Amino acid sequence: MPIRAVLWDIDDTIFDYASADRAGMLHHLKAEGLVDGYDSVDQALSRWKELTTHHWRRFEAGGVAFEDQRRDRVRDFVRRPLSDAEADEWFERYLRHYEAAWVLFPDTLPVLDVLAAGYRHAVLSNSSIHNQDRKLRALGVRDRFEALLCAAELGVAKPAPEAFHAACDVMNLPPEEVAYVGDQPDIDARGAVEAGLKGIWLDRTGVGGRPELIRITGLDQLPGLLRRLRGDTRFGAQDTFG
Repeated sequence: MPIRAVLWDIDDTIFDYASADRAGMLHHLKAEGLVDGYDSVDQALSRWKELTTHHWRRFEAGGVAFEDQRRDRVRDFVRRPLSDAEADEWFERYLRHYEAAWVLFPDTLPVLDVLAAGYRHAVLSNSSIHNQDRKLRALGVRDRFEALLCAAELGVAKPAPEAFHAACDVMNLPPEEVAYVGDQPDIDARGAVEAGLKGIWLDRTGVGGRPELIRITGLDQLPGLLRRLRGDTRFGAQDTFG
């Protein structure tokens, strides 16, 4: 069946989350006087990333609420007890630094422009609508997507098939007519495939491997790939845009 829609991940797919998170946390650490609590800035940043992954997995497993995993991440990082309000305030201060560093990847707008006429577009993210709607609007691309679905409101997170199916249902399309593009080989690409979608792994850093997955290393390769997936050769064999 032809591919009629592209379902997108956001962080580290169209939005440079890793760079923004690092820059934001670096400025936050300095503002909060927390650098001295670690042997180096890199150690502090590594610890923040480690805790983000750990607590996010707790949320994905359904064992903790979205807000609580964030508060627990802050408590573990500062290594002292904080009330919910104190943890929220700490995170809000971090967010101001993080948001100041928000930027789309350079290939995001060009590929959205190329694909605009030929495909419908929506977002499925393992975050919250509050966070991601605000992010997409600040980055100027919210109107590119007809729907935005997030794990916090769905009550289920990728790679669960129910998350992908919920997005397909919103678009009123069967999974086999939807391609999912994301930066995580298992959570995004494999999860999409197991849910019946065309899963596409965006491997920006060139990790490689995983031959069972459809892999691209930049969004410039996506238009050509989608044409091949739907058997459309009207535009020739070129895989990238100019």
